[in-house]
Amino acid sequence: MGTRQPYPSDLSDREWSQVERFIPAPKPGGRPAKSDRREVVNALLYVDRTGCQWRSLPHDFPPWESVYWSFRTRKTDGTLDRLHDGLRGDLRQAEGRRRQPSAAVLDSQSVETTGKGGRRGTTAVRRSPAASGTSSSTRSGGSSPSSPTPPTCGTTTG
Repeated sequence: MGTRQPYPSDLSDREWSQVERFIPAPKPGGRPAKSDRREVVNALLYVDRTGCQWRSLPHDFPPWESVYWSFRTRKTDGTLDRLHDGLRGDLRQAEGRRRQPSAAVLDSQSVETTGKGGRRGTTAVRRSPAASGTSSSTRSGGSSPSSPTPPTCGTTTG
C-alpha cells in the first residue's frame, strides 16, 4: 500500500490475495508499469464506493487517467466479469454450495426490451386539438378572460 494512509475502501492483505490472481500482470517486454496493480484496484474501489468523478480521485492514488484506462481495459477484456464470477464461486464453495448457481430468477418488470417489433403495449390517449396543452393559458400557468382554459375530457362548459 505504500506510505499513504489507507482509505476505508482499500483491500486488506487477505482480500488482495483473493483478487490478485484475476488482475493481469504487466506484459513482459513492454513498458514497465508506473502504478502498482493493488493501488489501481484500490483506486477503482474508491471511485465505486464514493461515487467521485474520475478527475476527482485523490492525488495519493495513481493518476486518474491510468485508473480509468485500467477500468476500461479490464471491463472490455472480461477481467471484471471473471473476477466477479470467480469470487462468487469461491464464496458459494466456502458456504458448501456448488460454484455455479443452478437456477436464476428473472423479474419480468426488470427485463429490458429493445422497444422494437410488435404492437405497442399501450394505447395512445386521443385528445382534441383544443386540449393539446399549447394554449397561452396553459403555458403561462394561469388563465385570463381573453383565453379561457379548454375543457378536459368528461367535463362540460356551461
